[in-house]
Formats: sequence, structure tokens, C-alpha cells
Amino acid sequence: MAGDLARRLLVGRPMRSERLAETELPKWLALPVFCSDPLSSVAYATESILVALAVGGLALYHTTPYVAAGVALTLLLVVTSYRQTVHAYPNGGGAYVVASENLGRTAGLAAASALLVDYVLTVAVSVAAGVGNIISAASGLAGDALPISLGFVALLMLMNLRGLRESGRIFAIPTYGFVVGIYVMFAWAAYKGIAGQPMRAETAGYRLRESSGTTGVLAVLLILRAFANGCTALTGVEAISNGVPAFRRPKSRNAAATLAAMAALAITMFVGITILALVSHVHMAENSADYIGLPPGTQVPTAISQIGAAVFGRTFFFYWNTVFTAGILILAANTAFNGFPALASILARDRFLPRQLYNRGDRLVFSNGVVLLAAAAGLLLIVFDASTQSLIHLYIVGVFVSFTLSQAGMVRHWQRELTAAGGVAGVGGSVGQAARRRIRRSQAINAVGATVTALVLVIVLASKFLEGAWIVVVAMPLLFALMRGIRRHYDRLAEALRVPAAVQLTRPSRNHVIVLVSRLHLPTVRALSYARALAPSDLEAVTVAVSREEAQTLLEDWERHGVEIPLRILDSPFREITRPVLQHVRSLRRSGPRDIVTVVIPEYVVSHWWQHVLHNQSALRIKARLLFQPGVVVISVPWPIDRPPVDVATPAPAVRHPPPRP
Repeated sequence: MAGDLARRLLVGRPMRSERLAETELPKWLALPVFCSDPLSSVAYATESILVALAVGGLALYHTTPYVAAGVALTLLLVVTSYRQTVHAYPNGGGAYVVASENLGRTAGLAAASALLVDYVLTVAVSVAAGVGNIISAASGLAGDALPISLGFVALLMLMNLRGLRESGRIFAIPTYGFVVGIYVMFAWAAYKGIAGQPMRAETAGYRLRESSGTTGVLAVLLILRAFANGCTALTGVEAISNGVPAFRRPKSRNAAATLAAMAALAITMFVGITILALVSHVHMAENSADYIGLPPGTQVPTAISQIGAAVFGRTFFFYWNTVFTAGILILAANTAFNGFPALASILARDRFLPRQLYNRGDRLVFSNGVVLLAAAAGLLLIVFDASTQSLIHLYIVGVFVSFTLSQAGMVRHWQRELTAAGGVAGVGGSVGQAARRRIRRSQAINAVGATVTALVLVIVLASKFLEGAWIVVVAMPLLFALMRGIRRHYDRLAEALRVPAAVQLTRPSRNHVIVLVSRLHLPTVRALSYARALAPSDLEAVTVAVSREEAQTLLEDWERHGVEIPLRILDSPFREITRPVLQHVRSLRRSGPRDIVTVVIPEYVVSHWWQHVLHNQSALRIKARLLFQPGVVVISVPWPIDRPPVDVATPAPAVRHPPPRP
């Protein structure tokens, strides 16, 4: 069919379950698949710091190196902590599994809700930032930011539906192209610096309007806000801990090595971009009105774009960096497209999310999670009109909640390991003592990590709460409550369906079978034949007299063809079909509460999708209502329109007169 062909073209051919091992990733592919978010964050982390400090004019720009150093050290600490997590928990799950096993279910769900919200924001922010970078180079597209952003989200969804390995090869191009471009820019800038050639950004000649004080407490608050903005460079670090099972064996070792490579690249690129921003005198503000002397409404290029122009001029490598920066910013969302479905599948396995999110699709990826993430991110882009500055204030709150809970859980994990190792050390062996020293060192690393990330979380909340972070603070408890509610539903269902110790197969006292008919034709005859094969206690055909003329015609056809099954005609003065059927079924149930009522419905099977709107609408409404009636079984008897069945038996000639109309 046309739908299947389109699906194969877009998503690819289905893969057998035993080919799951073929989708595992080597380190060079895992880096762009899982680390595109933290690598791309360096493209706007420095800009976020400068924008926050610009509130005080240029007076606080001298603190930029210290703020950047704090962000780099925090990133190094978090990566070091997560390297221990991937070794301790090689089956994935990240913060959710670590917090659940060591701090309890409540802490685990809190971490999961924070991560799920953060993954949605990652897609929205990354795509909006990438499109913003494109608009910096092509200002004529400024009015089309939203549709372009939604188009990229749809493209990312399709690529991820094709599978990790296939999408990873494509995503590797912009990731490694971006890394190469940044390091070439560093080398070119070093050459120009040695040669004494000036590097001057486009905004270097503009001063910034001071809108807040730059001394005392206000200066400290601005610096803390700049640090919170710069911590966007840490987003996506946890994705590897969620996706350890996607790595080739040895999984934990390869995941830890990929984390180390990511940290080395991200830290050096972030520090280098910050240095070049200061050397070239990049001045960034949230609005063009904050620049003194800049015409209002002028589109100010991004910081990374200004640095590229200052270093390369409008040469080949400037456009290289522009293209690959936009590419990796958009593909940074791919980190979330791998982390969100994996985490959602684990939550679905534990019955905190709908079971459908646990299943793998045709290409052995969690397709339902991919589609759900794309839909949520698209809605967020629509609400915030694809504005990076509006979305950025909602960012990183969730990720630091998960960081803190994960590291606190690891401290508890190592304490248990320490207790278990105590028995070995008690024997006096050197192996036991070495194990205890190693565990204590790991515990100290995670304890420092938990303390630092908790402090950063407080700073982020304090600096961003009124600017939009309150939305995330509200969304996380709502998602937490939703997951608890889903788990309660599944628990109640499991209890209600629990099989007793001794299974007894008992038949219902009676089985009343009714066949719904509208007129006498071959599909009706087939449904009647099937209903008689059920050997019911009693059998009747039921029609609703929406039109007295049609009911009389059906009655005459019934008698003329000698159908031996009695026909009951239900009155419907208000021309309804569903309500009279329900009332009749309920009356049968009231007369025999332990009986079963089986409703047989003949239905057309159409060959084209557009034909669905022409048939079976009344049957669908009736089935939807009958599903909620206790003790009622609904059976659809199909009749393919294009290939009619040949198993229709001719009814016996004997005629049984129908009962009088009620």
C-alpha cells in the first residue's frame, strides 16, 4: 500500500530483533550521537555569560575569565562523577536508576521528571539556537524562524526513527566539522596574534547601556547569574549514562572513554572561544536597544559569528564555521532524541509511563518516545515563537536537579560498597585495603560533585526563577504526579487481574447473543451465521427503527428470505442508534447479572484509507460505548469489500415470526 511504501522510504526496512547488536555504536559514532549537545553548547555558553554581565554595562566584563573558569571546572567535575556512574551502572538509566536504587522511588522519579523536562527543552533550545545562527548569516529569514525550527524538529525525528547507527553516521559530519572549524579558528587566531594582526568584532565599537549597579551585592548577583547562564555548557552530559547499553562492548569502558573525549573537547573549545571573545572585544546584550549608538531593531550577530568574522574575515572558513555551527546547534537536539526515548522506556518498564514507550519500533529504536519528544518540543517552540532568549531561561534547571540526585545517590552507593568491602578488609588482605581506598576516592569525588551541583542549582533557581524558570519548577512536580498516577493505575490493574492460586475455568450461566443489523445483505447473513456457531443460550437480531419505512422494509425482507433468527425492532423516537442498543443490552444484564451478553456487529473492510469515512461510523460509536459495559463482549465480523468471503451459508427456510415491536 502507499502508506507502507512511504513509511519504508522515510524510516527504512524493518529489522529483526536478533540484529539489535548490529545497532551498537563504536566510540567515534557515539560521540556525535550522545555528545552533540554539550559540544554545541560551547557555541552559545560564552555569549550567555556576556549577555548576563552586560546588564551592568562593560564594567563587569573583566570577570568573564573567572566565570568561564568556574563553568569549566564544574563541567570537569560532573564528567568525572558520571564516569563513575557508567562503570557502576552499565545497564543505563542514569540519574533515575541511581537515585531510585540508593535514595528511594521518590528521589528517582524526581530525577526522571527533571530529565524528561530538560530533554524537551534541549530540543527546543538547540533547534532555536541553530536557526538563530542561520538567521545571523541570512537576516532575510528572520520572519520564518518558527516554521524553519519546526521543519528541523520533524527532520530530526525522521532521522532518529531510522535508527541510532544510521543517523549517527549522518550526524557525525556536522559534529566533527564543527570541532575541526573551531580548532582551525584557534590556530588562525594564534597566527594573527603572533603576527600582530588585530582581531576586532563587529560590536567592539559599541558601548553597552548600564541597567543595573556594578558594585556590592548587585555585582555579585550579576556574576552569579552569568555563571548560571554559562552552565548551559553542561547540558547533555548525562545522556551517555542513560545510553550505556547502546555502546559496543566493553560498554562501560567505551562510555567512560567517550565522556572523557567529550570533556576534553568541550572544555578546550569553551575556554578558547571565551578568550577570543575577550580579545576581539565582543559586546553582547539581550536587546539591540541596550547598545549605545546602534540603530534600534538592528540584528546583532551571535558571538560565535562575530568571532569567526574577526578571525577569518568573510572567507571560506568563516562560512565553514557558520554552516557547521548551525548544523551542530540543530543536531544538539539529537542528544535528547537518544536520551529521552531510552529513559522513557525504562520508566515504562517500571510502569511509570505508558507501556507503549517500552516497545522498540521497526528499526529497533524506541519510536514512540522519539515521536512524543518531537511533538512536545514542537509545541514548546510554538508557544515561545522559537525564541532562544525566551527558552534559555527555562533551561538547565532540570539537568542540575538530576545531577544533584545522581551524585547523592552515588555517594550512598559507594557507602554500601564500602560496607561490603569491610568484610574483605577485616581479613587483613592488601586487596581489601586497596578496594576500600578506591571506593573512598570514588565516594569523595561524587560527594564533591553533589555539593557543587546542588550549589549551582540554587544559583540557577535564584537567578532564573522570575525569568521563566518557574515554569519548569511547576512542570516537574506535575510530571512527577502524572507518573505516580500511572503507576497506581497499573498497580490497581495488576491486583484486579491477579490469578488465584487454584485456577477454575467456569462457564457463564447464560450467553445472550445479539446481532446488530441495519438491513439484510450478505455481511448480515455472515454475522448471523457466525453468531449461530457460538451455540448461544438465546440468539436474536436487533435493529433500531430510526425510520419506520426502513424498519418495515427490513421486516419484510426478513420474512421473505426465511431467516430463522428472530428480529427485534427497537424504537428510536429521537433518531438515535447508540442509546437504544445500550438500553437493550443493560436490560439483558439486569435480568441476569451473571450472564454474558455478546454483541455481534457486521463491518465492512475497506481497501483505501479514504473509504473509512464512508463506512462503519455507527458501529464504531456503538463499540466505543459497549466497551465500558460490564459483562458485555463485542465481536466484529469483517466483510472485505474487494474480496468477499465465500463461507456464507444459506439460512434455513423455516421462518420464526419476530416478536412484536416494543
